[in-house]
Amino acid sequence: MSIQPFHLAFPVRDIPEARAFYGGILGLSEGRSSEEWIDFDMYGHQVVTHLDRNLTPSTNHNEVDGHAVPVPHFGVVLTMDDWRALRDRLIAQKVEFQIEPYIRFEGQVGEQATMFFLDPSGNALEFKAFADMSQLFAK
Repeated sequence: MSIQPFHLAFPVRDIPEARAFYGGILGLSEGRSSEEWIDFDMYGHQVVTHLDRNLTPSTNHNEVDGHAVPVPHFGVVLTMDDWRALRDRLIAQKVEFQIEPYIRFEGQVGEQATMFFLDPSGNALEFKAFADMSQLFAK
């Protein structure tokens, strides 16, 4: 299976704040930008922060495995090594987790590492990694 880069555009309340978070804290490379938007390379995918001065962050959650998972959310499925490196980077940057890094379905089909956190605008992000990437869609 060949994976094509996805494109995701989402609102942020402040462009310099978004640049500091996505470029500085997450370490994503910046592409094109203006005073109202910024393209970032998120592990080969194009994510674009768009200024919305009237942004109201979502406060919706769904219960999953005893955790309040923020909805909506987005992120990337990483290799386990990249996931650990990002986890360590976020901890070093003192990012507050909505759901602390942990292993779901340990020893079962679909075993995966996951973590949730918010950007400064309240957008929820989840980054995960699978012990066996072939189980990404396993039931």
